[in-house]
Amino acid sequence: MATLQLKNIVKSFGPTTVLKDVNLAIEDKEFVVFVGPSGCGKTTLLRIVAGLEEATQGSILIDDEDVSYAHPIDRGISMVFQSYALYPHLTVYENIAFPLRVAKRPEAEIKERVNKAASILQLEERLQFKPGQLSGGQRQRVAIGRSIVRNPKVFLFDEPLSNLDAALRGDMRVELSKLHRSLDTTMIYVTHDQVEAMTMADRIVVLNGGVVEQCGTPMDLYLHPRNKFVAGFIGHPKMNFIPAIVSRVEAHMLHVQLKDGGTMSIAIETTGLMAGDNVDVGIRPEHVQLDESGPISMEVDVLERLGASSIAYGKVQSNTTFCASLPGLADIKENSTINLSVKPEDAYVFNSKGEAQKRLTVLELA
Repeated sequence: MATLQLKNIVKSFGPTTVLKDVNLAIEDKEFVVFVGPSGCGKTTLLRIVAGLEEATQGSILIDDEDVSYAHPIDRGISMVFQSYALYPHLTVYENIAFPLRVAKRPEAEIKERVNKAASILQLEERLQFKPGQLSGGQRQRVAIGRSIVRNPKVFLFDEPLSNLDAALRGDMRVELSKLHRSLDTTMIYVTHDQVEAMTMADRIVVLNGGVVEQCGTPMDLYLHPRNKFVAGFIGHPKMNFIPAIVSRVEAHMLHVQLKDGGTMSIAIETTGLMAGDNVDVGIRPEHVQLDESGPISMEVDVLERLGASSIAYGKVQSNTTFCASLPGLADIKENSTINLSVKPEDAYVFNSKGEAQKRLTVLELA
């Protein structure tokens, strides 16, 4: 379908700069997700790609052709919005056919393209319905169908599932992943929900304050976050951070004194660290184990029993909030104190600048 390159994209609204020198290359047929907190610039970046906003500086290339100043309709791009933007007085058929009628395509071609899109999206039985007669998920499929019939080079999705309930969002994530495989096309998807990003993307672009913090596969970002922001944003429940002081440095092992009094040994590349340095120890909730002699002492405030797992929320002695994901039948109670441990290779360390130290695998430690 198409490759997309963003080169040195800057966007300012008056004195406020919302995108700061964004560089990105998206390969043909990739599913790339822009993710980040509200106000990070992800929707603005998507609108610049679509031609709905003009970059203050920088260039956009689609299939190596500069389209920075091209009209949206001439970019070969189709965008699906959060609000569906369907015409309530038109049937599903006419809503999907609308862009083809605007382009004055022959009726036979319109019918063929609409029916093909309806088949892909399982809307054949709803073609004569009005939007008001459809569920939220069906309406979103109609909006997607309207994009499919245009045969765009690149599909853009701006938080398309945010208006759906949790169960339907899960179903639609699966449907969109299937759609990507069946159309075999380039897709860019914007969301603030990192679960959507992790489950759907070939690559994730994490944005923060208009800057690309990291770009990589979902598991690369999960296992090897570049900094504290990415580590805290990717993963659910999110990573815990405990302040600590370096007590001893070895070639492949860092020994720290947690602010709550416990000590830990962590398998990382220790270059740049020395005894006395202040660091943050990152611990994912799913990596802790109950251990009576464990270095992390946690006071459990709230306990969620989810069947296969139990999620405990509370604080460690340094008054830092902490979350632990434990087996569903774990013998713990609210308003109790538990001790936890973490394997040396499962913890993370972030220096005083918030940068991640390289983690070492079990094989590297052998």
